Order: sequence, then C-alpha cells, then structure tokens
Amino acid sequence: MFAKCLESFGDRIALLADDGQRLSYADLAARADEVFAVAGFAPRALVALECENCVDSVAAYLGALRNGYPVLLVDAQLEATLRDRLYSHFSVTHVRTAAGEWKTLGYVAPTVHPDVAVLLSTSGSTGSPKLVRLTSANLEANAQSIAQYLELDEYERPVTTLPMHYSYGLSVVNSHLSVGATLVLTGQPVTARKFWDVFREHEATSIAGVPTIYAMLKQLRFERMDLPSLRTMTQAGGRLAPELIRWYAELAASRGQRFFVMYGQTEATARMSYVPPQQTLDKAGSIGIAIPGGSFELVAEDGRIVDGVNETGELRYTGPNVMMGYAASAEDLADADQQGGVLLTGDLARRDEDGYYYVVGRLKRFIKVFGNRIGLDEVEAQLREENYDVAVTGRDDLLVVALRGQNDGTDALVAHVSAKYRLHRSAIRVHAVDGFPLSTSGKVQYAELLKALCP
Repeated sequence: MFAKCLESFGDRIALLADDGQRLSYADLAARADEVFAVAGFAPRALVALECENCVDSVAAYLGALRNGYPVLLVDAQLEATLRDRLYSHFSVTHVRTAAGEWKTLGYVAPTVHPDVAVLLSTSGSTGSPKLVRLTSANLEANAQSIAQYLELDEYERPVTTLPMHYSYGLSVVNSHLSVGATLVLTGQPVTARKFWDVFREHEATSIAGVPTIYAMLKQLRFERMDLPSLRTMTQAGGRLAPELIRWYAELAASRGQRFFVMYGQTEATARMSYVPPQQTLDKAGSIGIAIPGGSFELVAEDGRIVDGVNETGELRYTGPNVMMGYAASAEDLADADQQGGVLLTGDLARRDEDGYYYVVGRLKRFIKVFGNRIGLDEVEAQLREENYDVAVTGRDDLLVVALRGQNDGTDALVAHVSAKYRLHRSAIRVHAVDGFPLSTSGKVQYAELLKALCP
C-alpha cells in the first residue's frame, strides 16, 4: 500500500508547499508517524481530520493509513454546527484540527470493521450523515489504475487545485504518491495570482479541475498564460459542456499537452472511466471507457443487461475500487463488505458503437455544484429544521430553492445558503412561491418545480 511504502522513495521530494516547506519521502514518512505518536489512542480509534491542502493534513492522512486508524476526512471550513453534528453522529473519538492539534471529544469509540481505512462524506458541503467506507485495497487499486492510464511517473508535479477531503482531490494525492512524484501544495484558488506564482515557481506539470474551474480558466484567458511546465489537464466532478471539451482538447493538442475527461464517484474511491486524449474531440460529451481493472455494463429496470448500441440503462460498474458500503450510523461502521466490488451508479447512460459511454440522466436527487455533490433532500431537510418553508431542486452548478410565503426573504436566504454550504451566490437561486406543485399523493413534483422556476 502506497502509504506504507513512502520510505522506498528516500530523498525524493514528496511535498512542496506554498509556505516554503519541502519534505522528502523519508521525511514525510517520519512526519506521518509522528502525528500518531501520542498517548491515549485506543487501537482502531475513529479519528477525524479537518483537511486543508497543507503539509500537516497530508501527513496526518498518511499517518492514519500507516498506523491502522480509520480516518474521516472533513472540510476544515465546514460550518461548525454541521461538523460537530457529524462527529457526534459517528462517535468520533479524536479530531486533528487544521492547526495541527489533537482534540479528544469524549465519545465512546464505535466498532469499526478492520478493513475500513477512510470515510468520506457523500456530500461534503452539507456534512451529510452518510459516509462511504473505503478500504486500503480500494485506495491502492484506484491509485494504481489512475497512475497507469495517466502514465504517471516520479517526474510529475501536480498542483493541488482541489481539496484533499474531496475524492477527486484525494485521488490526485494517492496516485502521485504511489509513483514517487512531487505534490505542489497550495490552498489558493486558480483565480488568485499567487496560485500561478506557485505553479511557475515549482514548475507544476498538471492541473485537475471540475467543470467550474475550467469555465473560470477560459474566462481568465488561459490560452494566453505562459505555462511551459504544464503537460496534463484532467477533468471530472460533473459534466463539462462539449464545446468546452473541444476547446481544451484543441488547445492541449496545439501545445503538445494532454486533456483527459474522466468520470467517477466517491463510492468508487474516485475514478471509474476516462476518455483517451486522442479520442476527446471525436467523443466530446462521453465519459469514455472503464479504467484499467474495472468494467461497465448497462442494466434495464427489469434487471436485464442492455446490450444494444445507444440503448439506455442504469450504469453499473465493477472493480476493486468499489467501496465496502455506506454508513448512516456509528453502528454501520462495523458492517462487512456489502457491495462485492459492484456499484450501481444511479446514472442513466448509453453506449455507442465503439464502446464509449454517455451519461444521459440521473435516478437520484443530487446535483454537483462546483464539483461537490449536493444532496437536495439533505439541504431541504436542514433548511426546514431552521423553519424555512422550502422545496429544493436544481441541476448541475445551480441550486434552486422555492421559498413559500416570504416574498421579501429571498435575498437573505441566498446569503444564508451561500454561507452555510460555502457556495458562490451565482450558483444559488431562491424564488418566492405561493405553493409547491404536488402529485396526487401529496409529494412535491420537483421536476415540475424546476421547469417552472428555471425554464
């Protein structure tokens, strides 16, 4: 497992941080173990790590993997009430803060299955009380698969454009550490001049981005930036518009670079598919083919396998990177593997004549905003707990809230939702309504609501 083999890369530089810190692989291994060289930790105690893209967070994460502690990765900027509710719900015993300090919470340690290594929230922005249970084998398999199809080696220098508590960002860390590459750590956004100063100073070789990042880069006139060290761009975390895919593919080709479109879910550790760069222009809009070691098939509503070209079915993935299952409570942490390496993605897809897959819709009520998955039912329930009479719907990169009976409260609710879930106001719409469209059984018709509010 890559976390336990850091020493094999010796004096190679593992981390270059924007605060000037430089750690070799040998130093990183020692630092990782030091984080857990403290008294009072029972075997398999459940710990939480409040993550930032910094040396201490990476070291603490690796220390948990090396020393056998199941670790819950949490956004350090998550609203305190949501964070505390998460710790209480799962009886987290110890928390490593973003400042690099340990806090003991006093909860009775839950029983965690011996194979569980990492716990990730299904919806990081809402502090969802539903966790994905990943094993060391899941992490290793996905890291190796990604390293294979991206052709990673020790000369890579990815810059951290994504938070490490997010499965896509974490996969960048895992896959590059597995080959002895150098991570360029920064918490700066791509819109900040300092980000590009760090990029150039450390000669970063790759960028990973969700659709919003690539849309912003185009607005920043990315094509005019002088970035001679850049070799690879990867995109996942939601659907990128086909015209933007073509724009980046053509730009990359003109510069001798590679642009990868990929698809994944937290439930599969991170990646499930990719489009080979030489096929990106011909297959714009496709999620591509399964990653090495994985496979796809389409399943009809009646359970039969859909074999026909361009027929629609639910996308089912099989591979060694599929989670053990979910945990909705502390008791669930002890459950054995419930998936058997098979994941029903909840996405509807079709397969073309060349075996490339295209996602055409979703079965479940969640959207991706700025690459983060947002559970619409969770947002609605949390706002209702705060006495807002709302129905919540939306589409990728747009959260839509219908507020009943308060015509003068829309601006205040936009501000509240923006702060609570750390979403830019441009991704939020609040509409005052007299009522919600209901089915004959009294259920809100969310598709009709979205159509009425955002035609």
